[in-house]
Amino acid sequence: MAKVKKAWFCTSCGNESAKWLGKCPACGEWNTMQEELITKDSSSNAGGRSSHIPGRSPKPEPLSSINSSEEQRISLGIGELNRILGGGLVQGSMVLIGGEPGIGKSTLSLQIPLHSPSLKTLYVSGEESTRQIKLRAQRLGGDDSNCLILGETLLENIILQAKEVQPQLIVIDSIQTMYSEALESSPGSVSQVRECAALLLRYAKETNTPTIVIGHITKEGSIAGPKVLEHIVDVVLQFEGDTRHSYRILRSIKNRFGSTAELAIFEMINTGLREVENPSEMLIPMHGEELSGIAVAAMLDGTRPFLIETQALVSTAAYGTPQRSATGFDTRRTNMLLAVLEKRAGFRLSAKDVFLNMAGGLKVTDPACDLAVVCAILSSNFDLAISPGYCFAAEVGLSGEIRPVSQIDRRISEAEKLGFKKIFISAYNSPEKRGLKSGIKVIALKDIPELVRALFQQ
Repeated sequence: MAKVKKAWFCTSCGNESAKWLGKCPACGEWNTMQEELITKDSSSNAGGRSSHIPGRSPKPEPLSSINSSEEQRISLGIGELNRILGGGLVQGSMVLIGGEPGIGKSTLSLQIPLHSPSLKTLYVSGEESTRQIKLRAQRLGGDDSNCLILGETLLENIILQAKEVQPQLIVIDSIQTMYSEALESSPGSVSQVRECAALLLRYAKETNTPTIVIGHITKEGSIAGPKVLEHIVDVVLQFEGDTRHSYRILRSIKNRFGSTAELAIFEMINTGLREVENPSEMLIPMHGEELSGIAVAAMLDGTRPFLIETQALVSTAAYGTPQRSATGFDTRRTNMLLAVLEKRAGFRLSAKDVFLNMAGGLKVTDPACDLAVVCAILSSNFDLAISPGYCFAAEVGLSGEIRPVSQIDRRISEAEKLGFKKIFISAYNSPEKRGLKSGIKVIALKDIPELVRALFQQ
């Protein structure tokens, strides 16, 4: 008879406890302990770990003798995905893709083998039937001759099939539907997710097979399961965006083989996800006439510069308390910029409603967007349009000064490439970084009053 043991696991960090605790002793979160049933079989090793994968005993070796050559990467046939991975998929790595239901996780994971016919892929689905996957593959198009489909949820069977067919890539859809027979708890529980992820990682490292795992998210937007799941994998990619819109943003949250400050933009069409190689196409103004309350920011996300339209609407408060609303921009930073305009520049905005929106559904965190936000608010307040040939790239400080931002030369080059006539930056950016561009005029500003004179008192 198997010995049944009950344990409590923290849903935030995966810490195990013999009894229920109100506060997790590992991460300090409250009310995160959940009870799980664990079966320790005599045929398994200590801790209930399955021994289906024979491993080798590693031996210590001097650091100087370790090969430091660059990791071999596999091209996935999708340029934007290769870029945020750091140049391709590293052999033996484990990639976790998360996102809301219907945002495109399964579509992207199926497009990878269809766009890489030379890559022998084992696609494991625990949520959809093989017929459903075939129908999606027909809609997406591509070469499916080297893609093997397996409808299975028992992880030990999946590993046995992988040993038999020896694929060059494994796709698991999804980790929350997989379970190991070493544990008695249900699929999707903390213990099952942690055990399945550990077994997949061990197989990927020992056989040098890259593995892509799809994960669900919670209602708060974080990846479901214990936080240890994100620590186990090598790369974490998260889909952002609204499923009601066509554009999707794939952001790199963790990457052991590349930069973690990269994003890729896709457009969902009837044949799958289309790469958006120039994001400024969808983020710059799409209207003919000049309208007030619109300014263009030259922002930088990771190492990629692009221009985004900032929209603001300032109106007299119809009710007693003025409203402050921001979509795609931090509301607290919006309130700070409004306070700076009132205290340092003398604009009375405390009795007015202010609504702010970043075009394209993109969430902006670059401080260089501050100047564009301020200009859009002032333009709407004065009801004076800003020329569509102007763009802005600077941070605004609490004393009203216009502060410099990094990599200003890349922002200027992107604005010039898209045909903008003037770019407003901080006067504190070093002269060599401002550059002398033939097709664009660089305007250096020190504070908000100087900005107002340059834009609205001509």
